[in-house]
Amino acid sequence: MDRKKKLRIIQLSLLFAGIVLFLIIYGNTNKSSNLVIVPEKKQEELKADLKDSNSTAGDIFYNIEYSGFDLSGNRYILKAKEAFNDPNNPNFIKMKNVNAFFYFKDDTVLEVFSEKGIYNNKTLDMNFSENVKAKYEGSTLTSQKAEYSNSNNFLQISENVKVDDIRGNFTAEQLYFDISKQTLNIASSKKGKINANINIK
Repeated sequence: MDRKKKLRIIQLSLLFAGIVLFLIIYGNTNKSSNLVIVPEKKQEELKADLKDSNSTAGDIFYNIEYSGFDLSGNRYILKAKEAFNDPNNPNFIKMKNVNAFFYFKDDTVLEVFSEKGIYNNKTLDMNFSENVKAKYEGSTLTSQKAEYSNSNNFLQISENVKVDDIRGNFTAEQLYFDISKQTLNIASSKKGKINANINIK
């Protein structure tokens, strides 16, 4: 009888050991099946994205809107689908999919679109970048960069500037719009022919 008990105990021990071994092997196999090998190029891209996101870490806002008046009393509205505050520069708001409206006292409206932008909530200055598009009095303008300075009362547009107007089309290196004087200065590249001062009142 003692011998039968010992055999049963040994059998049960072996069975238990077998079950544990099975679970360990099955568990490791299951884990290895979830392993994803990421190519080196993709790893570098992910690292770059992570580094970029860390540099702009902060609160994220959606469908934001700012409004106010410039120094000449012209009203503006600034909208963005997405915005980030920068902990290192609390006055600067980084934006994506930007849309700005400038309502001048002569009842004309300037509308500016861009993929990216930066808004200084202290000086109220704005920077637009990447695929900038502006509409004003039937004219359409495209460029890669635009700067609106509330403190100095001007709008400067640069980098691959193209203007389509009912009076004609032209390209320029830079457009400088003095908001208070309502004048437009057009500067061309060294090889270009356009260089004019236009009163747009």
